[in-house]
Amino acid sequence: MRRRVLIIDDEDDIREVAQIALEETSDWQILAAASGVQGIALAQVERPEAILLDLMMPDLDGMAVMARLKADERTAAIPVILLTAKIQAARQPSGTGAAGVIVKPFDPLQLASEVAGILGWGYEV
Repeated sequence: MRRRVLIIDDEDDIREVAQIALEETSDWQILAAASGVQGIALAQVERPEAILLDLMMPDLDGMAVMARLKADERTAAIPVILLTAKIQAARQPSGTGAAGVIVKPFDPLQLASEVAGILGWGYEV
């Protein structure tokens, strides 16, 4: 069965690049959401195996989204990887509750291997 990964990012370009990169370099099924609220709803229904979450979003930022995901029994166990341009968050992922952090801009060709490495998934190009 294919792994399913949800990308939650309000920036269309970043979300699309990440989705295409993961689809082209892995056999994972990629789901995408353009807002925190949409992402939470999608995670509750689809139950992905991992979530890539933008830290800086309007309305509901990444930390608020993660708090809601962790508070819901349907999504609490899903590992979350933060996508951020904020260097401070990248240096201190342990305090966030996230499984890991990937710094933007990321290398699209390395994204699947970074995700797999953080989550301990086997990965081959």
